[in-house]
Amino acid sequence: METATVEWTGTAGIRRRSRGRTAGAWLSGLLLAGVSVVVGCRAADTDAVTPVPQLLAFLPWLLAPAAVALLLALLARWRTGMVWGVLALAALAWYAEPYGRTDEPTGTALAEFRVLTSNVEFGRGISSLVPAIRRVHPDVVFVEECEYHCSAVLQRTFGGAQGTYPYRQAVEGAGSDGSVILSRFPLRAAPGVSGTMGMPGAVADVHGHAVRLQLAHPMPPLPGRLAVWRRELGALRTYAAGGGDAPTVLAGDFNASQDHAVFRRILATGLRDGADLAGDARTPSWPTRTAPPFGTQIDHVLVSRDFSANTARFLHIADTDHRALLVDITLHQRS
Repeated sequence: METATVEWTGTAGIRRRSRGRTAGAWLSGLLLAGVSVVVGCRAADTDAVTPVPQLLAFLPWLLAPAAVALLLALLARWRTGMVWGVLALAALAWYAEPYGRTDEPTGTALAEFRVLTSNVEFGRGISSLVPAIRRVHPDVVFVEECEYHCSAVLQRTFGGAQGTYPYRQAVEGAGSDGSVILSRFPLRAAPGVSGTMGMPGAVADVHGHAVRLQLAHPMPPLPGRLAVWRRELGALRTYAAGGGDAPTVLAGDFNASQDHAVFRRILATGLRDGADLAGDARTPSWPTRTAPPFGTQIDHVLVSRDFSANTARFLHIADTDHRALLVDITLHQRS
C-alpha cells in the first residue's frame, strides 16, 4: 500500500513538472515570436503595420523579453527555443548598436554655432524653455508644438530688433500645430515642408554662408495614421534630397528613431545625426516620465556632410514629454 502511494505521488510530480515545462515552452515561444516579428521587420528594412512601428521605437528594450524567453526555454529544456532565443538576442544586440559614426569633414572650419530643438508639448513647457535658452545660449532654436501663447512669449522675450533672436520664421497655430525657428543669424524666408503640423523653413546667413534650416514635426505613428506618418517623413526626405550641395540643418521632433526605415531613408540622402556624431545615438529623448533610463530618441538634429558635431546634450524641460537636444556643430569648407 505504501509503495503504491509513493508511485502515485511520483507520477503526479512528474506530470506537474511536464505541464510546467510545456507551459514554459509555450510562453517562451510566444515571446520569441513577437520579438522575431519586430526584428524581422528591422532586418527587412520595413516598418510594416501596427504594432510593429510602435515597438521598433523601443527595439533595444526587446532584449528583456527575449532574455526571459531564453530563460523559460532553458527551464523547459526546449532545445529549439534555446537556439531561437540565442539567435533573437544576437540579432537584437546587432541592431541595438548605434548606426555608426561617419567620417568627419576635413575642410577648413568656416563657422561654429549651437542648435537647440525642443518640443514643448502644446506650449506647456515654454516657461521652462525660456530660462534654458538663456542658460545655454543657442544660436538657432527650433521649437515644436509652440502654440499662440508660446509664440508670443518667445517674441516678447527674445524678439525685436534689439532682442537676442531678432530673426524668426514661424507657422502659427493652436495646440500642436504651431512651430517656431529663432535665430541670431539673418534669415531669409523659404518654403517649409507641408504637414499636418507646422514645419517652417528658412535660409540663414551664417557669417556669410547660406545654411538651409528646416524644422521637422511629422505626425506620430498612431494606429490608423501610419500612412500620414510615412508621407510626412517622406516629404522631409524629399527636402533633404533636394538641397544639392547646400549646407543643411534639419532638426526637430521626428517621431521616429534610427530603427524606423522611414527615418533611415532620410539619412540615406547624406544627412547625418548630430547626436550620433557626438556619441549619443541611443540617448532617449522621449518620454520624459521614464527617460533617460528608459525611452527612445525621436528628437534629432540632422546635418549635411559639411558639418561636424562637437558635443550633444539632452536637457530636461519641465511640463513637456520631450527632452530638448542641444548640439554644437561646425560648418566646414567642402574638400
